[in-house]
Amino acid sequence: MPETRARIESELDVRAYLQDLKYALEHGAKLTFQEERLVDQHRDQRYTNRFTVADLFPDESPVTALKRELQKLTVEEYMQTVKDLRFPKRSEMREFGKVYDGKGDVYIKIRVELLSEYGNHTAFVMSFHYATIPFTPDMFPYRKQ
Repeated sequence: MPETRARIESELDVRAYLQDLKYALEHGAKLTFQEERLVDQHRDQRYTNRFTVADLFPDESPVTALKRELQKLTVEEYMQTVKDLRFPKRSEMREFGKVYDGKGDVYIKIRVELLSEYGNHTAFVMSFHYATIPFTPDMFPYRKQ
C-alpha cells in the first residue's frame, strides 16, 4: 500500500499537539516564519505569507503576531496532518484554517518540535496566508456544526 501524505489525527491527538504548541511558545520556543517562499513567486500577492501577516497585523512584528495567533488555535480549526516529503525525518506538519472576520479565510501550516527539556523548542510556520479556495465545513473534521 503506498504511503499517504495526509491523514486525520484523533481529536485527542490534536488537542495534545495544541497543548505542546502552546507549551513551546510559552517557554521560549524559537518561532521561524517563512515570509518568502518559492511558490510565492508565481502566486497572486494576496495569497502570500508576507501580504497576509502585514494585512492582518499591520502594527506588529510578524513573530509577535504569529506567536499570539498560534496560541489561540483550537481543535475545531484543525484540518489535517501532512508528512513533510522534502524532509521525511522531521516531524509532521499540521494544517489549520482560521477565519478572520471581515478579512477572510487563513490557511495555517505549522510544525512544532519539542527537542529537549533545555528549552530548545522550535515552531516553524510554513504557511500563514489567505486561502486560495474558500473553506467548507467538510474540511474540518472536529468543527462543531
